[in-house]
Amino acid sequence: MKREKKSRILKGTIVSDKMQKTAVVAVMRLKKHPKYHKYFHITKRYKAHDAENAYHSGDTVLIQEIRPLSKDKRWRIISSVKKSGGM
Repeated sequence: MKREKKSRILKGTIVSDKMQKTAVVAVMRLKKHPKYHKYFHITKRYKAHDAENAYHSGDTVLIQEIRPLSKDKRWRIISSVKKSGGM
């Protein structure tokens, strides 16, 4: 029996859609400082696969972890949470 591994799903904002079939998604999270116990923002950028080029800069999307598609691309855009009002 093969057991499926549960893949991670993150929510972020598209910051670049200039590449073909790829979007750069910025995921922001809060981290607690170990000494001062204050929360601060950490932003990490992921390259995500967008086969139809359907999503554009400013859109809030959900990305899912998948097998490596290229050197940097290990995520896929699965759905849109909120469309941007641009263009």
